[in-house]
Amino acid sequence: MKQAASVIFRTVVILLAGITIGLLINNQGFMARQVAGNHKIDSALLIINRHYVDSVGNDTLETNAIGSILQELDPHSVYLPRQQAQSVNERLEGRFNGIGIEYVLLRDTMFISQVYPGSPAYKAGIVNGDRVITINYKKSSGAKLGTDSINHLIRSTAGNKVEMSVRHLLSNNINRYMLMRGHVPLSSLDAAYPLTPLAGYIKLSKFATTTDSDFRASLRDLQKKGVKKLIVDLRGNRGGYLDAATALADEFLVKDQLIVYTQGAHEQRVNYYSSNSGLFQEGKVAVLIDEYSASASEIVAGALQDLDRAVIVGRRSYGKGLVQQQFPFADGSALNLTVARYYTPSGRSIQKSYKNGVDDYRKEISDRQQKGELRYAQNNMMDTAFKSHAYYTHDGRKVYGGGGIMPDVFVPEDTTANVRLIGELADAQLFTAYVIDKLHPYLAKQISREDFINKFSVTDNQLDDFIMYASKTIREMDSREIRLARPHLKQYIKAFAARFKWGDDAYFEVINQDDSGIKKALTAIN
Repeated sequence: MKQAASVIFRTVVILLAGITIGLLINNQGFMARQVAGNHKIDSALLIINRHYVDSVGNDTLETNAIGSILQELDPHSVYLPRQQAQSVNERLEGRFNGIGIEYVLLRDTMFISQVYPGSPAYKAGIVNGDRVITINYKKSSGAKLGTDSINHLIRSTAGNKVEMSVRHLLSNNINRYMLMRGHVPLSSLDAAYPLTPLAGYIKLSKFATTTDSDFRASLRDLQKKGVKKLIVDLRGNRGGYLDAATALADEFLVKDQLIVYTQGAHEQRVNYYSSNSGLFQEGKVAVLIDEYSASASEIVAGALQDLDRAVIVGRRSYGKGLVQQQFPFADGSALNLTVARYYTPSGRSIQKSYKNGVDDYRKEISDRQQKGELRYAQNNMMDTAFKSHAYYTHDGRKVYGGGGIMPDVFVPEDTTANVRLIGELADAQLFTAYVIDKLHPYLAKQISREDFINKFSVTDNQLDDFIMYASKTIREMDSREIRLARPHLKQYIKAFAARFKWGDDAYFEVINQDDSGIKKALTAIN
């Protein structure tokens, strides 16, 4: 249905790390460097530390200095403070250390909104909808208690244990648990299910160390169900590890096909070839992309397009073709430095221009929107830098480089699905809160997932009730946006209800029911 769907369902308070946009990391050979002491920057910092009129924090000075230097290089070379570096690496390693819950605050009370399969909380028997009474023997409710306070309670435990007492939503019984924090699996695969008897759907949110194994496991399940054709959804996927991207592309290719190559001023050309171990070397494939598909997503889309292995459906991708290598420092912070560019099999560089500075670079997507590129196919070629770089696929079709991957089949943006209001409601966790507060009695009934997805509809009265419910938190809602978004608001309420009851697959099954991109992808592979 819409690009926003894959982002919105993740906008909940979760006990795990953040996200770095457009990251493509070469995860072979991280290394630390000892900075030499005879440079002007080191000398300046030393002089300031010894002679400045007021006391200053060295960490702040160093962070700002490094950040200023990196801004002069390119938009994707960045300095990561210790916590952010840890968060990025955990996310891309496919797991994080914690108890494995998401939660929402309702009337100053903490409710469990999602329990991660395989996590300590899951193994203990905590379920969605449970009300948390205490954390580490302290009340987890009250007007002054916010998400920061709760996160501090969970993470500041002595040792590695978390005490938690909960009142179960269905039985009303109170149970106390002693949870041992541990590694919580964090799949890079959001959803996988059959769209039709012959066509399967797989959505990937990032390219992590577990991406290929997650993909292969889901693909085998789909093949057992009779799937012969595949739609791979990379919309909103902002990248990850280079090796994870080449491994995914390899799943669709026969032996010794060039997937991508990298090259830089200090990095010799490195070619990445297919290995003939792929599970889907035959069968039609469509890849969905949009303006937020970046980096590793563009490697996969570009390779399969250049090799005429898949039809690319959607809108022009982000245009990020730079490879970062991470250089960690002793204090846990790190430098993600661009060391090479990557090129598709036809020789295309996907990187868009950043010659006008970081600010212009970051608002390039909104510039596309203003030019009508996201709504009209013919406007895609307005970018002269893009259309002047023509290349040819394996079968001789013309493709373009210098600013992202141009799809074979264009899908216009659904502007009514991307109104600001929907994002605000999701950020405030109001869809999830409404499900727990108002829809849970219905969800507690013996209703099958299939019946819910195919037969349940949010009524006009329920939507009006949701608007009134949300207005207690978001007091100024645009009536025009409410009117435009009514069908999508109904769909999000239903989708979050499906996620609460059955998980992410069910969420996307609901969201994708009226998705124009999926409809066009199905037409293409049929």
